[in-house]
Amino acid sequence: MATSIRTLLSERRHPFLLALFLLSLLILLLLFSDASSYLPFPRDVLPPSSSSSARFLPSPPISLPSPYPNPSSDSGGEPLQEAAADGDDDGGSEGVEVRWEICRGGKTFQAVDYIPCLDNWKAIKKLMSRRHMEHRERHCPKPSPRCVVPLPRGYKVPVPWPKSRDMIWYDNVPHTKLIEYKKDQNWVRKSADYLVFPGGGTQFKEGVSSYIEFIEQILPIVSLGRRTRVILDVGCGVASFGGYLLDKDVITMSFAPKDEHEAQIQFALERGIPAFLSVIGTQRLAFPDNVFDLIHCARCRVHWDADGGKPLMELNRILRPGGFFVWSATPVYRDNRRDQTVWNAMVALTNSICWKTVVKSTDASGIGVVIYQKPVTNTCYEERKENNPPLCIEKNRSSISWYVPLDSCLPRIPVLSSDQQDHWPTLWPDRLNSKSSSLSEEQNNKYAEEKFIVDMKLWEKLVTEVCFHDLAINWSNIRNVMDMNAGFGGFAAALVNQPLWVMNVVPIDGPDTLHSIFDRGLIGIYHDWCESFDTYPRTYDMLHSTFLFENLTERCDILDVVVEMDRILRPGGWVLIQDTTEMIKKMRPILHSLHWVTSLYKQHILVGKKGFWHPDSGVST
Repeated sequence: MATSIRTLLSERRHPFLLALFLLSLLILLLLFSDASSYLPFPRDVLPPSSSSSARFLPSPPISLPSPYPNPSSDSGGEPLQEAAADGDDDGGSEGVEVRWEICRGGKTFQAVDYIPCLDNWKAIKKLMSRRHMEHRERHCPKPSPRCVVPLPRGYKVPVPWPKSRDMIWYDNVPHTKLIEYKKDQNWVRKSADYLVFPGGGTQFKEGVSSYIEFIEQILPIVSLGRRTRVILDVGCGVASFGGYLLDKDVITMSFAPKDEHEAQIQFALERGIPAFLSVIGTQRLAFPDNVFDLIHCARCRVHWDADGGKPLMELNRILRPGGFFVWSATPVYRDNRRDQTVWNAMVALTNSICWKTVVKSTDASGIGVVIYQKPVTNTCYEERKENNPPLCIEKNRSSISWYVPLDSCLPRIPVLSSDQQDHWPTLWPDRLNSKSSSLSEEQNNKYAEEKFIVDMKLWEKLVTEVCFHDLAINWSNIRNVMDMNAGFGGFAAALVNQPLWVMNVVPIDGPDTLHSIFDRGLIGIYHDWCESFDTYPRTYDMLHSTFLFENLTERCDILDVVVEMDRILRPGGWVLIQDTTEMIKKMRPILHSLHWVTSLYKQHILVGKKGFWHPDSGVST
């Protein structure tokens, strides 16, 4: 046989047979290469769907103990090193030329705080109305901007957690408007080179710790850190409420709009407290139905009865059956005509949506609180004398809340078994590893219990044995983490005992697993990575993704996504990306053009570290 092949090659006989042989050999080589790059775990672990819909699963190998080889081994790993200007010579980069410019600010925003979808003044000026906060909603520029956000003058490596909860560098967030505007309410004050957060607030006259204790006193069933694990804080200010709840093992999604209360969300994230920019305007918040254990509002300036009560019905949509709404505002405890008019409207609205008043009380400082509870069944809805607001027609409702108008109807409460009702919700921390009730409700049982369990165990092994052990990542400096393609939240669950928090992002074009993430006692949000994320620049210490980019680049340019990653990652921050070899080859030179330091493992594992580099003269190639 060997003689025949040598004869064919030397004498060049039968060119068709020779070409067919070489083509077959090439196909075999490609098949073996693909098997090692794309099938690092058994096929029966994958959900019964297309390969693209299963990309969120972690990717440990079949025979090796880790998909990330030790950098000191002979298995192909490389230490982190600065890339040469024209790319390195490891075979992992393709030629790329990018002209980077510094983002330019204007009258409507500062370049150092640029948020593309919230600072698009051209689109905002064209709005026909601002009555419902339309100007605070997303208006993303087309095409997406490709510029590098500059650093504030004097920017420093952020103060580490837990010290950062109480003080941050002033130069990192050099805004003084809140200091002046709220100087008598102990939100924030300046002390030498720092901004200090004493834990005060408009409604926290005795401090936020005392306020939290008051809520526990008047509502013992709230059981913070056991029954109540996931909270939404509406109009959060600098997020001290959520920051102090962390001591109770409670995770809070704090949000407020980018408005005249300058940089309040930026303060929160710089402190290391979960927060994002949003507003209850004309569109749903980017959460599933029935996910928050408790929703809180302390003087959040939302007119709950506006537009037929749509803002409060939005809270009803995302509040779990049996969940609580804590409202601390002047209409609760003041007797003037204006406040009483608001209170009477609130009474009528809460009655119409079947919320029960659990407690109404006033603390020692004179601040009043009312706590409502959402029903656990549809009985009250069906027994109302007036069907107003009406029950929603479920087939007409979108399941993923992304650019979806606010509901003017009440979604039906899911029918639970008697056992589920008695044990709702599973107590923390048991719920972290409990099967979500939403898994069995998925179409075709796509995400069955066994897939969830396999995913959970894989991530526990991956994080413990690889991320903490084999990778040269300094975890002591990591506080704010984002999983860009979170799946079931396995990465976040494996990190739950670390002094950090994870924003689990579920892309709108992938499997909808966000409800399961909340059921586990974790937090997350929907997003389209072809657009900018609603956060300030320099707000995350680590970005993690698993097989996100292959499908994404069918709709948008990978360059736009990498620029957005560079915008929201802090200098000195890390990326941990698992993707196809082809996609890694496309991403790596773009990161190098931004002067990131990268390391490649197993051809489809990329670890990157962002530096402090920015274009000097405004343009850089």
